[in-house]
Amino acid sequence: MGLLLRRLPQELPLADSDRHAYIPLNSGASASTPKAPPGKIDGPRARFFVPEVNELEHMTDLIAKAAIDRRLAEIATPVIEGLGYELVRIRLMSGKSTTLQVMADKPDGGIEVDDCAKISTELSAILDVEDPIADNYALEVSSPGIDRPLTRLKDFDMWDGYEAKIETEELIDGRRRFKGQLAGTEGDEVLITIDEGTIGLKFDWLSDAKLVLTDELIRDVLKSRKDAGQIDETQFDEVQTVVDGEGDT
Repeated sequence: MGLLLRRLPQELPLADSDRHAYIPLNSGASASTPKAPPGKIDGPRARFFVPEVNELEHMTDLIAKAAIDRRLAEIATPVIEGLGYELVRIRLMSGKSTTLQVMADKPDGGIEVDDCAKISTELSAILDVEDPIADNYALEVSSPGIDRPLTRLKDFDMWDGYEAKIETEELIDGRRRFKGQLAGTEGDEVLITIDEGTIGLKFDWLSDAKLVLTDELIRDVLKSRKDAGQIDETQFDEVQTVVDGEGDT
């Protein structure tokens, strides 16, 4: 659920993609109250170890994963930040057609269609000059949406207390997927409360993370936008939670 602005294909070069790898985690169990500051994690820490990987493959970036994405992020970030926004995620998607997907947001959230149009115009001009993509492609600039991806450490503090799904590249105590309530961060660890308690996952070890679309999240996001004067709540008869392709709300 987000704003999307799509530009027509342009003729522009392609770089090689590259493998990505991540290293796992410290996990510790303790009681935690969602929405409250996480503080120190009480109780013992359980450490999990995995084989070392090549240092070049240790680069973890939820904003841009493949080599071409990182190259495009290097081009896009100064443009987006120069306009007063932040890059949330960038992906070059290939298939029957090639699409450059760019997610951006305001530092305090609440990006609108006009903002996306401004970014699209400026970014398109720079891409024409830099010419990093060989194929014809469509440029899509969008907001992160309500069930947004969490790509920066600060995102986990910003959305403390809300439900999220997190994946790690390596197995952590026999699992890669974690679903629960975010409990902020501690240093470079993301804290999430699952059935077993609150655990800490190194941010560098995450391969994917996003909010889960819940009634509470939708209500709070709409309220914050209404309070900021971005929407008129009277335009909505009711708010319903939709189910994504994996069957989670």
